Amino acid sequence: MAAQAAPSADCKGHPDAIGTSRTIVVDPRAYPIIGTMQYGKTLPLQDREVVLTFDDGPLPKYSNLILNILAAHCAKATFFMVGSQASANPEGVRKVRDAGHTVATHTQNHPGGMDRLPFDRSKQEIEQGIASVTAALGDGTAPAPFLRIPGLRRTDEIEAFAASKGLQLWSADFPADDWRDVSASRVYELAMQRLEQKGKGILLLHDIQPRTVTALPRILHEMKVRGYRIVHVVPATPGRPATPTEPQQWLLHPPSETVAISRWPKVPKFAAAGPAALPVPALSDLVWRNPDAVARAQRRGRAVPLPLIALWPRQIALPPTSVLATLPVPAASVFRIPDPLMLTSPVRRVDTANARATEVSAKLAGKSHRHGHTTAAQPPASAAQAAPIPQGAATAPRKNGRSVRVAGLKKR
Repeated sequence: MAAQAAPSADCKGHPDAIGTSRTIVVDPRAYPIIGTMQYGKTLPLQDREVVLTFDDGPLPKYSNLILNILAAHCAKATFFMVGSQASANPEGVRKVRDAGHTVATHTQNHPGGMDRLPFDRSKQEIEQGIASVTAALGDGTAPAPFLRIPGLRRTDEIEAFAASKGLQLWSADFPADDWRDVSASRVYELAMQRLEQKGKGILLLHDIQPRTVTALPRILHEMKVRGYRIVHVVPATPGRPATPTEPQQWLLHPPSETVAISRWPKVPKFAAAGPAALPVPALSDLVWRNPDAVARAQRRGRAVPLPLIALWPRQIALPPTSVLATLPVPAASVFRIPDPLMLTSPVRRVDTANARATEVSAKLAGKSHRHGHTTAAQPPASAAQAAPIPQGAATAPRKNGRSVRVAGLKKR
């Protein structure tokens, strides 16, 4: 499945080769999803370490050229193979394996919108892809339990299914866009620009593109010039345990002690200065009415001791119940109102209104005699019939046997 790491100094005949600095062994069940393009974790890489990955092969016309370039640089990579391509080119699958690279899977038919497929169809694509690559290997061995979804179109169901099968779902940390219609120079520029931004990570390439074949030698050469190193990744087996790592190493940029972080720092272990357990208070210390409390307080040199009586609840002397139930009767003067108008009785108010109405009627009758008219002014029979006439009002001559009152205009 994988050859030993080949440093650039050991790459015979190629002194400018970048080589493979080291090989790490990972347990897919411990970290089932990786790649910061979609997830929060990636491979446990050190600064300026790169993992090369190639998708969609094998395609003999270009995949064989990619293998030759990697061999010239003694660089190891991971190939995510399509099942139908493996069935059509089984020899290409075995070449990748025999060259010491990691053989992984990329579904059976490379569906473009796998996130829109029914889950049963997605599951079938994954399982058939593994079966086709296994058959192409031809020696009874299975490919590495590494899986990459086409177009990175993952779903929660796909992730759960892959984890249940012990597969590690690979995304990437940065691509070079070599599947797009761009030039080889643009592929090189994007690969190096994004690598400089990330500082390390998983590079996503395709071994079926002619632009990738053209750009790859320049990418590897520039990586070595800038001090980057190639890392090979293989799966753990019963005879090959996983490389020991810490959880923070699976982050692209682990927090350091000099950088502010959003979590509490780890508390270091230290020896306690005193006894491991505190003394338990005696029951007598909890009794308020202990007669020895004053003596103990004086012996210990404390302040003035509290009195022996309980401070709470305090007993308050209350008057007898019969006294509390009887309330004082308010005096009549409490309800007296000083306004004389409000104290006038209703009968008196009615008599006053009748007298005023009679007086007004008499005045109006006198005015009518002076103008040669005779008006019969009759006092109202009751207060309801006698409405007081405002000052300045005049009575017009009778019309149809009825008198009409005309209100005078009063200058304000």
